[in-house]
Amino acid sequence: MRRTRTLAGIGIAAVALLALTACNSGTPGDTMGDGDDPGTSEEGPLWEVAADVSLEGSPTFDAMTERGKVVIGVKSDQPGLGYEDPATGDRTGFDVDTARWIAASLGFADEDIEWKTIPSANREQELINGGVDFYVGTYSMTEARDEVIDFAGPYFITGQGLLVAADDDSINGPDDLAGKVTCSVTGSTPLQRIREEYNGEVTERQTYSECVEQLLSDQVDAITTDEAILAGYVAQDPDNLKLTGEPFSEERYGVGLVNGDTALQDHINTLFTDGGDVWTALYEKYLEPAGVVAEQPAVD
Repeated sequence: MRRTRTLAGIGIAAVALLALTACNSGTPGDTMGDGDDPGTSEEGPLWEVAADVSLEGSPTFDAMTERGKVVIGVKSDQPGLGYEDPATGDRTGFDVDTARWIAASLGFADEDIEWKTIPSANREQELINGGVDFYVGTYSMTEARDEVIDFAGPYFITGQGLLVAADDDSINGPDDLAGKVTCSVTGSTPLQRIREEYNGEVTERQTYSECVEQLLSDQVDAITTDEAILAGYVAQDPDNLKLTGEPFSEERYGVGLVNGDTALQDHINTLFTDGGDVWTALYEKYLEPAGVVAEQPAVD
């Protein structure tokens, strides 16, 4: 049995347990196993939908208000973080509820949200083109991305890891990837890091679930992305998959915004700074089942 890992106060093992709980009862990503409504805890609603919101100087907020709904970019295949049930269409996870919390603070109820699943490679362009109002989905804050978009946050910290077959003992870290084929998604920072820093052979896919299929069919030797994401896949199939080695980066998740919308950026950063109780409740709902204590990261 592999040992528990932690990074920057975040319990990666907690993510694995939350996804395992989700697979065993309730819907995937519903760590409480009771199918409770989004934005709630055992104590009741975590937030109220704000009324009479004004956000002067935010073109994004003006566009939301004019159309009467908010369009949010997310992931759909990451249990415990951003997951869409293929049978019901229900969306659950820490990232998804964080997006709901932001929307509510802007005056938009759940029925006013249009969810849009965006591949990693398309995130910046969707924001630039106005295809989404903001993006919440394991989106690492990097200098290169910050040149074309803006971020609010960070709201979560994790690190890059490796997923391999459960019976593979030949890979114990990124230095062991020479002569191996590693899968990750197009446009991701983990993919770039393996290619540029470790000179590994990489193959690109649109989603991590596609990489998992290739790993299980022996078409690739490893998958790399943030351990918080990989742990969910291990929890779904612990007999065939495992995490290996130690995290070898720090990934700071932020909310992707259109470049220059400082009014919306400040609004979300203030929400995170003042909303520690909500953040903690979401952490406890989705990430704490393993009993690992974590702290909310400070906003930049």
